[in-house]
Amino acid sequence: MSLKIDYYVPMNSSYLNFKDKHILVVGDVMLDRYWHGGTSRISPEAPVQVVKVSSIEDRPGGAANVALGLAKLGVSVTLVGVVGNDENADVLSRCLEEVGVTCRFVRSETLPTITKLRVMSRHQQLIRLDFEEREDSLSQNEALAKVVEECLPESDAVIFSDYAKGCLADVQSLIKLSNAAKVPSFVDPKGNDFSIYQGATLVKPNLLEFEMIVGKCRSTKELEEKAKALREQFGWKALLVTRGEDGLILLSDDKPPFSLATAAKEVFDVTGAGDTVVAVLTAVYVTSKRFIDAVEYANQAAGYVVGKLGTASISAERLDAIMFQRSHNTNFGVLSPEDLLEQIKLAQMNGEKIVFTNGCFDILHPGHIAYMKQAKALGDRLIVAVNTDASVKRLKGEKRPINNLIHRMSVLEGVGSIDWVTWFDEDTPKEIIEFLTPDVLVKGGDYTIETIVGADHVLAHGGEVKVLTFVDGYSTTSIIEKANL
Repeated sequence: MSLKIDYYVPMNSSYLNFKDKHILVVGDVMLDRYWHGGTSRISPEAPVQVVKVSSIEDRPGGAANVALGLAKLGVSVTLVGVVGNDENADVLSRCLEEVGVTCRFVRSETLPTITKLRVMSRHQQLIRLDFEEREDSLSQNEALAKVVEECLPESDAVIFSDYAKGCLADVQSLIKLSNAAKVPSFVDPKGNDFSIYQGATLVKPNLLEFEMIVGKCRSTKELEEKAKALREQFGWKALLVTRGEDGLILLSDDKPPFSLATAAKEVFDVTGAGDTVVAVLTAVYVTSKRFIDAVEYANQAAGYVVGKLGTASISAERLDAIMFQRSHNTNFGVLSPEDLLEQIKLAQMNGEKIVFTNGCFDILHPGHIAYMKQAKALGDRLIVAVNTDASVKRLKGEKRPINNLIHRMSVLEGVGSIDWVTWFDEDTPKEIIEFLTPDVLVKGGDYTIETIVGADHVLAHGGEVKVLTFVDGYSTTSIIEKANL
């Protein structure tokens, strides 16, 4: 797939790649434990339901859920927090390390690992039991600061995930360490004193948390004025207020307020939505260095996760597919095989079926158009791969092609049923089919599935192979023969 064509300039892809980024997460880590079971009777001891526990599920919670979300995006993550020297801390570590999170926990001999136990039956929560204690000690704060200082040099950003459980009791010192290391800091705050977050890069309260600080906001204008004053008071580069169904408002530097309507279409569960916002926000910011880009992606990610039951995460591929779908620039038309592969991934993540066909298409005629319409009807997106001039000469002889590759692809690009046009230089399309791996491979003529090049690869990957009949009375060869007469 290394053929270069000098007339074609590849379009920029929006495909997200966070694999070279490292983000440090510091905050209140928790273990979310779920006991699932059926209920069919009332206890004889008390008027309560009896749950027969059939399965136990453990999930990272709090700051650990932020770290999990970053790992699902493909970010390299280190998580720092205070846990007990107990079995639940070991369970939490295993859950996180399985997805690639590096855990640098400060183990306490006096505190248990914060654990929230939920008893569930038929997808309903019957009761929640919290196991937690708080201890704000100088030795704990010093131990935490030492680990953070060790991790900062290799970090592109740090997230402070505050659930008011005591881990970030001295968060101001940690922010100063981040600033000294020139590492941007993003804060998901709690409590009624935001002065402790002074000097952070961005602070992200929800509307309730924001109004606890500034008072009730009776209009968007009042909210923006109070947000601007608060940002300036504490020296934040940006302040993002999340307002649920009313969307987001960003205040940054001296720019006008930037607001976005919520991306959520249906809301099933808001659990973990704030964690998703701060994770995506930070990951995109360290990539683009633009708050607006970060907020747009975070908004779309939040809209996705609230449409899922339970605490959900989002992958970079899924996030890019969502942005791809809503973008006006869909990157259709003529694409190199390499750029086309990225667009195929995004379209497939969006649930679209990709159809592929190929040929020389030297002189386009009504038979070709009818064939393309039939092929497009088999899926959502149609790719046409075209033999290069050299490939056509080897197959058809020195007098062919009549039209060069540029002209042939330009004409195909204008056919309404075709989404993407690309090229291949080999005598058969075997290599490009294996490179792109479409969902449906289509060929016209007297072929059988067994004789179609690339059919075995597509079938082996769960795809389909179809043979279509050409419209009688049309062929490129007969058109050329008539022209020579």
